Amino acid sequence: MVARPTLPEALRRSLAGWTRPPAIGGNGLVALGAASVDAWLGGGIPRAALHEVFAERTADVAAATGFALAIALRSGAPAAGTLTGKGEGGRPILWVRQDFAEVEAGGVHPPGLAELGLDPGRILLVRARDGAAVLRAAAEGARCPALAAVLIQPWGEPRLLDLTATRRLSLAAAGSGVLTVLLRAAATPAPSAAATRWAVLPLPSHAGEGDAAEWANAPGRPAFAIRLLRHRGGVAEGEWRVEWNRDQGCFEDGTAPDARRDRPAPLPRPVVPLLLDRPAAAGKAGRLRRAG
Repeated sequence: MVARPTLPEALRRSLAGWTRPPAIGGNGLVALGAASVDAWLGGGIPRAALHEVFAERTADVAAATGFALAIALRSGAPAAGTLTGKGEGGRPILWVRQDFAEVEAGGVHPPGLAELGLDPGRILLVRARDGAAVLRAAAEGARCPALAAVLIQPWGEPRLLDLTATRRLSLAAAGSGVLTVLLRAAATPAPSAAATRWAVLPLPSHAGEGDAAEWANAPGRPAFAIRLLRHRGGVAEGEWRVEWNRDQGCFEDGTAPDARRDRPAPLPRPVVPLLLDRPAAAGKAGRLRRAG
C-alpha cells in the first residue's frame, strides 16, 4: 500500500534502507543547463535549499510539475551540461502529493515520466489526505540525505503552510543537502523562506528536426516559459523560454524566432501534460516505487 503520512514511521522505514551518498563537490549549485539562465543565476540554484514553483492555472500544473521534476533530475550536476538527467547515481526522488491534486490535475503517469528521462522506479510516491499531512511527510523527506530531491505538492493554500513551515523545510534541506521543491497550484505567492520562486507556463513544442516525412507527426522537446519571481540572494527577476533535452538531461535555451523559419511549425499543444493522466496508470515504461 502507499504509505499514508498519518504514519510517518512507515515513511522512515522506507527511507532507512538508503544510505547517505558521498558528498557532492562543486559550489553547491544546481545548474539548469541553459546558458542564459545559469549565467543570470550566477551558476545555478542552491542545492541544499527550498525552492517554490508556481502554476498560475490548473492547466499549467503539468508544465510546473515537469519543470520541478527536471530540477530534481539536475540536482546531481555540479556544472552546466556535465551530467545527464540520471544524476546522483539514480537515488530516489520523494514526491508527496495531496489527494486533491490528483482530483484536480490528474494522476502521475509513469510513461510520461519516462519521456521526460526519469525512471518511474526512482519515484517514492506518498499520497497525503490534506495539507497538514503533506507537510509532515515532506519534513521527513527533507531531512533524509539519502534522497536525490523532495517534491512537495499540496493544493491551494493550506493554513499551516506559512512562513514558519517553509522556514522549517528550508532548514531541513540545508541540513541534509537535499534539494527540496514546493510545487504550488491554486495559490497566491506569499512570504516564505524559499531560496527561489518560479512561475512556469507551457509553450508549444516544435516538431523534431530531421527528415520532414519522418518527423511529420513527432512531438519536439517540452518547452517552458519560466519566470524568476524572487531570489533570496538578490538576483533580479528574469524570464526565459527553455526546452528540456531528455537525452542530455538538461535545459537548453529556446530557439530564437529567426532560427525557426526553416523548421516545421510548432505543434498546437505542449507535450508536458504527458506527466499527468486521468486516471493514473503504470504502463510498460515502469512502475512507481511505493513508500511504506
